[in-house]
Amino acid sequence: MGKAKSPRRVGDNEALAVGTTIRGSAQKLNLVAQLIRGKKVEDALNILTFSKKAMARDASKVLASAVANAENNHDLDVDSLIVAEASVGKSITMKRFHTRGRGKSTRILKPFSRLRIVVREHEEEEA
Repeated sequence: MGKAKSPRRVGDNEALAVGTTIRGSAQKLNLVAQLIRGKKVEDALNILTFSKKAMARDASKVLASAVANAENNHDLDVDSLIVAEASVGKSITMKRFHTRGRGKSTRILKPFSRLRIVVREHEEEEA
């Protein structure tokens, strides 16, 4: 007698991975996420590997986790995966203080971000 199993948040041909505490602002992470939305997973990993953005490394880890979830947990074909969704949101913010002149101090905010990547198995249509 327990709680009923919660339904899947994504479709049957989709897999999900979430990076909850990625160091950096959501605005900067969204610039990286825009590069991979709608692309094939192989192309997206290449884009992230050779990107000059520092947050591309963390985004690459989350994407690799989504691919591993698709392969191991949902039995999806890795070669036909596309990045269906890459959404970014705010997470925690560390508050720090920096001492200033004349006995004053300034607040320093160090933001963290969330990255949610959904990969979908794409059926190629024969024409």
